[in-house]
Amino acid sequence: MELRDIELFLTLAEELHFGRTAERLHVTQARVSQAIKKQERRIGSALFERSNRKVALTPVGARLAEDLRPHYQGIQESLERAALAARGKTDVLRVGLIPLDIQAMTAHFAAFKARHPECELRFRYIDFGDPFASLRAGDIDVGIMWLPVREPDLTVGPVIQIERIVLAVATVNPLAARESVSYEDLGDQVVFGGASPDYWREALVPSHTPGGRPIRIGPIVTTSGEMLPIIASGEAVTPLHEQAATYWPRPDVAYVPIRDAPPARWALIWRTATETPLIRAFAQAVKDIGPVGP
Repeated sequence: MELRDIELFLTLAEELHFGRTAERLHVTQARVSQAIKKQERRIGSALFERSNRKVALTPVGARLAEDLRPHYQGIQESLERAALAARGKTDVLRVGLIPLDIQAMTAHFAAFKARHPECELRFRYIDFGDPFASLRAGDIDVGIMWLPVREPDLTVGPVIQIERIVLAVATVNPLAARESVSYEDLGDQVVFGGASPDYWREALVPSHTPGGRPIRIGPIVTTSGEMLPIIASGEAVTPLHEQAATYWPRPDVAYVPIRDAPPARWALIWRTATETPLIRAFAQAVKDIGPVGP
């Protein structure tokens, strides 16, 4: 079995969906299907049960996935170490990001790199619908997330950025013409849901206005790609961090300051059980530079 075919098989075993597997690996669905059929012929047994409603591993497929996964991971890690050595590096620190404004944090990253030239920083996107999953799965080493974070297995490190909160609204919404709005104004609007857990979402989107009126939660979204068209249509509004105005400019969306919103603070977050000297060094560099923002 070729390495690429193993990757296709293991990804399909995880996704259990031919379309998502093809999209994730940047191949056609036909390529995925051909690879799986080839291995099924070679093994002499079906690896997946397919129907119009679902894809599921057969017992043979489940056993093969279990056997192959650690070997495939070992090969990937060996290739990774060789590639690092070729670039004069020996370590990698994977940083997960929800904020878009990486440029504002370049001084922090540069300070860490200067102290640890042997370490390569790699950046990955974190979905705000399940922000802690990547940390707990070991896909990233450190996350940059807005506060508060109250998870017993996670450590909250130094603050790296502070910024204001704005309200994203369609330009046809009367609020778009104002110089600023209040959280009280959200009592007359439909606001997005989707960020999780609830206490974390409420730091940005409270459940009630300051006057006690409930804020109606409408569409549930977890990515900007889902969110922006709905805002532009006028179906819903949402508080966002100020950087959104720079990185998601649209002629049909306005970003209006929320005057009574406290500044948002972004901090380093990592799993307490997997803390390493490199994570501590990165946190120290961020602490030494201090947070950027107003």
